[in-house]
Amino acid sequence: IRLKLDLEKITDKYISEFMSDISWLDIHPADYFPKATDYISDMISMINNLIRNKMAYVGEDKSIYFDISSFKNYGKLANLKLTKDQKTNLKGLQDEYNSNSPRDFALWKARKKNDGNVFWDSPWGQGRPGWHIECSAMSTKILGNHFDIHCGGVDNIFPHHENELAQSVGANGKNFVNYWVHSEHLMVDGEKMSKSKINFFTLKDLKEKGFTPQSIRYQLLSGHYRTKISFSLKKKHESDKIINRITDFYFALKKIGANKMLGNELPDAYQKFKECMNNDLDTPGAISIFLGWMKHAKKSFNSKKDETSNLRAAWNFTCAFDSIFKFINQDSHKIDVKIKALLLKRDEARKNKDWTKSDFLREQILKNGWIVEDTKNGQKVKRK
Repeated sequence: IRLKLDLEKITDKYISEFMSDISWLDIHPADYFPKATDYISDMISMINNLIRNKMAYVGEDKSIYFDISSFKNYGKLANLKLTKDQKTNLKGLQDEYNSNSPRDFALWKARKKNDGNVFWDSPWGQGRPGWHIECSAMSTKILGNHFDIHCGGVDNIFPHHENELAQSVGANGKNFVNYWVHSEHLMVDGEKMSKSKINFFTLKDLKEKGFTPQSIRYQLLSGHYRTKISFSLKKKHESDKIINRITDFYFALKKIGANKMLGNELPDAYQKFKECMNNDLDTPGAISIFLGWMKHAKKSFNSKKDETSNLRAAWNFTCAFDSIFKFINQDSHKIDVKIKALLLKRDEARKNKDWTKSDFLREQILKNGWIVEDTKNGQKVKRK
């Protein structure tokens, strides 16, 4: 689809949608959200360093290319060895490589007619940066030439991260990152997501199907990031059930007053939980430990009045767990004004023994997504 819009208008639209999505998902925002177009001068500076270090050259088409033969460890990250004439380009990215030396990738692409008004001035003429140099320039500018962890999907390992590693070390002369953390592909009902199969979901789709941010997050974190995780609509009931259990436990502790008890105690299970998280982010193992502990702790609270130290430990562990996973649905116990009004009317109807009206109001509350339970302490309401 040709929208015939300026690049800035297109990018602004998707940036806005992205920021809205991470806000709804309750994802902790990054300290920086860099835009590649704000770092053109830094890219030019890195390319100049590579040319001075004799690791980059000007091609016949006036583009600048990285000479991968100048970097002896090229291929180490992806664990591959390239033959002299082997091409490294991917389908649809032919202009990322030098046609005369097909292993060398573009750092700066000379302006073409079909680039329109998307170009910048450089010492080598007008053009635009290659795909890989953008990430190197932004990350090293913000985090320094050497930083600890670099994330991405397995499909980024080669060629993107391999190229990013080579050019960053080549330009700065220092180790780039300590750890590369690559997540596996996300599957849908056991199959790889594909536009042709139309087996993918947008957040809008999931919202319409009643998913909460917590339920989505649980499905994604209940499998290890290095394994193929299968997302499924059929698992919604299971994930909702677990999220509700954790949320109810949190509010039960709050009702007891555990949140007002001062102290740093933590249960023994916390150490096992910590060990799982430190073991290559073993989130499924950590979640399993928490759920097992929670089940035992809940029985303890129900059977007797627990000791203050145990309640403090339970509150601290639950808060520590949620600070990482954000599974607690804080909105699930927030009752809006409309529901509160219906509950008051129903309470009055019950006092007057008007059971017909009471049942009618119960149905109205249910239609609005809330379930009413009558207990000896009065009406108890929770989200459907």
